[in-house]
Amino acid sequence: MSRYTGPVCRLCRAEGTKLFLKGDRCYTEKCSLNRKNHRPGQHGQRRTKVSEYGLRLREKQKLRRFYGMNESQFRRFYQQATKMAGQTGHNFLQLLERRLDNVVYRMGIGNSRSQARQIVLHGHIMVNGRKVDIPSYLVRQGDRITIAEGSRDVPVIKENVEVAGSRTLPAWLAFDADKYEGSVLMVPDREHIDVPVKEQLVVEFYAR
Repeated sequence: MSRYTGPVCRLCRAEGTKLFLKGDRCYTEKCSLNRKNHRPGQHGQRRTKVSEYGLRLREKQKLRRFYGMNESQFRRFYQQATKMAGQTGHNFLQLLERRLDNVVYRMGIGNSRSQARQIVLHGHIMVNGRKVDIPSYLVRQGDRITIAEGSRDVPVIKENVEVAGSRTLPAWLAFDADKYEGSVLMVPDREHIDVPVKEQLVVEFYAR
């Protein structure tokens, strides 16, 4: 499976918004978008007219990069959303938020989604007492997310957990840093999902 290995700050500049791909750095003045607020490349500062197709493509790319997924995996989640009752755009965002790697990031166990994905892949996370090393695993209401006992002294995880208690969690999640344990309080509604995209444009892109 291919994955992007270049400088992730270029992705934020390409989309013209913060995608929070470098964790805490994105909240500081070191963020490259604060210093170079234009598209990367020698023609990045040119003003070009964007077509309707281009607008929809950019929203799709922005959302895909926000969650750090490749196109085939992203499209599978969209197809799953179309088969669910309700608005496809809301269903799509809900599925993306329920991914285990995203939940680990939202709880503060990982300081970025890419780091959270590695933490899951290395078997440091347990769901309802069982090890789960699949980043795309979908959590459900009532699920208990814990850091495996043997992983609690891993420097990266320990450092992240120490500051996780001071972070503001989404209303649909809870995390107790002292117990190295969190829980899924509810399935997230649209109002609980903070993403810088217009999901309807993504639906229109795939439905064209």
